[in-house]
Amino acid sequence: MSRTAPLCRALLLDRAAAASVEMALISPLFLILIFGAVDLGNYFMSEHVVVKAVRDGARFASRQSFTKFDCATNTPDSAMVDTVRNVTRTGQVANSGTPRLATWTDPTSITITMRCDATNTYQGIYRGRSAPVVQVSARVSYKSLFNHFGITTSTLYLNALSEATVMGL
Repeated sequence: MSRTAPLCRALLLDRAAAASVEMALISPLFLILIFGAVDLGNYFMSEHVVVKAVRDGARFASRQSFTKFDCATNTPDSAMVDTVRNVTRTGQVANSGTPRLATWTDPTSITITMRCDATNTYQGIYRGRSAPVVQVSARVSYKSLFNHFGITTSTLYLNALSEATVMGL
């Protein structure tokens, strides 16, 4: 019998460091699960920010004057479109605000369209005119928290859409 056999048997029967070995084996999986949960939470928070921003942009656009919406051609005023993009992306009317999300740098990711309901069966402020409806949508790229560690993921997009009837206030 060799001299190492009793030593190997003693090491196999020793339970003093079993917890340390188990922790070393399970820690990478545990960290990946925790970091994945944090990243998923960040994704949903970013999605919420974009949805709220688009809703704010549609609400802002719906309170513009009727003269800024041409129902004959279904086109909104271009200056108003730029202002709505600023409000949607930064929360500011001026072009100097900071984006609500750090990756939301492109104002052309926001689309403003309109349509007019020309049934003319309305009362109140719409009597005798078409009812313009403005629609604001955004498509913003999402950068995963894993990107900070050099793990590139496929490009995900945060999409949101909101529409409101123009009140002409």
